[in-house]
Amino acid sequence: MTKIRTNKARRVMRHARVRRKISGTSDRPRLSVYRSLNHVYVQVIDDSQGVTLASASSLESAVKTQTNGKSKVDVAGLVGGLLSERATGQGISQVVFDRGGYRYHGRVKALADAARKGGLVF
Repeated sequence: MTKIRTNKARRVMRHARVRRKISGTSDRPRLSVYRSLNHVYVQVIDDSQGVTLASASSLESAVKTQTNGKSKVDVAGLVGGLLSERATGQGISQVVFDRGGYRYHGRVKALADAARKGGLVF
């Protein structure tokens, strides 16, 4: 008999499968996305040292002041732009994109496009 898996469990399995293949280094850190029901969180991580180099989320005051009346996709774009500013400020120009097991559309795609527009290469 097969086991019934929830959407969250399936996403975690997809994310684990991707994480076996990609890893962030100090030359090219990993850009990790977490998307909750209402917010989006993103980090630039150096996996070789286990350190977060830059992060941004939709809960920060820099983003919250601009989110009034905007959709979640637009907010994700703001978060991606903010992260790209912080990463390029630390001298990070290339990253490996880790979509966290989510489909590459909607908020994840908007965040990635905004980060690319801000100067990150992946």
